[in-house]
Amino acid sequence: MELHEVKNKLLVKCIDQQSEVIRQLQQEITDAQKQANDYGQPKDRYDAFRTKLMRQIELYAGQLDKAKIIINTLQKIDVEKNIKEVEFGAVVITNKQKLFVSAGLGKVEVNGAVYYAVSPHVPIFNALKGKKQGDDVVFNGMKLLIEKIF
Repeated sequence: MELHEVKNKLLVKCIDQQSEVIRQLQQEITDAQKQANDYGQPKDRYDAFRTKLMRQIELYAGQLDKAKIIINTLQKIDVEKNIKEVEFGAVVITNKQKLFVSAGLGKVEVNGAVYYAVSPHVPIFNALKGKKQGDDVVFNGMKLLIEKIF
């Protein structure tokens, strides 16, 4: 399988995963709003149940905003770009693990291989940033050899 095809599958899987998160959050907001509407007007100004529902909606809305930012970030990745060093959008294969520098989504499986989708704001990225294939990096006392970047 071609390298850009692997990256494309990773990107599609990350976007699909984030789209599902957005769908679930929108459903949670809808459900909480329906509960609030069914409940009716506040019973008094200290109505704990209605206050709880409103806080839930605010919480879900905040999470939804973050999920949309992540999906927008993912959509900026150009899978066709020829990448020679560790940067945003790179797939980095080391002797210890496989990383996809995109957004902090964690473990993503593609073609039976496990990759870790990491944000460009995490310490491992800062240690690897700008490095090229064949470079060694020590991170958290662990020596990493960059075997491939694409």
